[in-house]
Amino acid sequence: MKRNTAFVALVWAVWTVAFVSAGNYLKMFDAQHAPQDPCYDDMGQRPTKCVPDFINAAFGRTVTASSTCGDPVTRFCYDRQEKGDLKRQCHVCDSKDPARSHPPSYLTDLNNPNNLTCWHSAPMLPGDNQNVTLTLSLGKKYELTYVNLQFCGDKPDSLSIHKSMDYGATWQPFQYYSSECLSVFDRPRRLMIGKANEQEPLCTDAHLQRQGPLGTSSRIAFSTLEGRPSAHVLDASPVLQDWVTATDIRVMLHRPRSATISENDNSALGDPYRRAPFTYSVADLSVGGRCKCNGHASRCVPGKNGELACQCAHNTAGRECEKCKPFHFDRPWGRATDRDAHPCV
Repeated sequence: MKRNTAFVALVWAVWTVAFVSAGNYLKMFDAQHAPQDPCYDDMGQRPTKCVPDFINAAFGRTVTASSTCGDPVTRFCYDRQEKGDLKRQCHVCDSKDPARSHPPSYLTDLNNPNNLTCWHSAPMLPGDNQNVTLTLSLGKKYELTYVNLQFCGDKPDSLSIHKSMDYGATWQPFQYYSSECLSVFDRPRRLMIGKANEQEPLCTDAHLQRQGPLGTSSRIAFSTLEGRPSAHVLDASPVLQDWVTATDIRVMLHRPRSATISENDNSALGDPYRRAPFTYSVADLSVGGRCKCNGHASRCVPGKNGELACQCAHNTAGRECEKCKPFHFDRPWGRATDRDAHPCV
């Protein structure tokens, strides 16, 4: 009887040791593979600067266009150069027929270069009001790196990109493009940028210097920080931090390239072409950037009301982690940098 009792005790002891050892092993395994919080160091203690992932903030968002073909059913044409000859291609646009509609939603859908979906404006004649506006709400403040436009045909001669920082209440220019900057926008062409005017929009004709044959797909890419002297020290430049911040983007198309050709080169297009309707045609509008969290969050998540907000760390609060939590005011709030995470304490 004593032997049996001793044997049972021995088995129980061995099983207990094995169980505890296995538990410790699994805990060690979990610790090794637990996701690290980017807002703290490897030990999870010291606050560090953190930012959300870089994304196309325009993807799937709603774009409002001031003009879209198809209501009523319309026929639009565009000129295309093929083997040195100028040819006109025409299509029917019908907003009630999905196979023949060209809605603004095509601007922010999945962009497949081999199968472009194109928004088209309503046709217009030379001499008509040629201004068409595309407005995109990002739903939250973002810090933007670029705004990219891919066209289904040739690039416009003149367009401008604007931004809002207050959800469309006010707007300011981001960039101008034109072959005639002074006459179209009252702006000098290719103004030099220094520290005194880092937040000033420029006007350029560079988009036309890399223009392909008339009617071919092309793109315009605006880099928000290119040529700005303080771009490499963004965290130390409140001026540039405001410059790259936007809640909404507006693209204003002012003059198509085909209209410029017909006005300036009577030999390029015959009389039927000079008076034929033309449209703006854009395949993709993408906006690259990060959800603005001032270095205090690695994620933006929908709140109770569905609005995106930063998931703030470092005892910060607010939709952009722009203030300290209550009872954490011993240190003034600051934007996190690589050198100092500026946690609220």
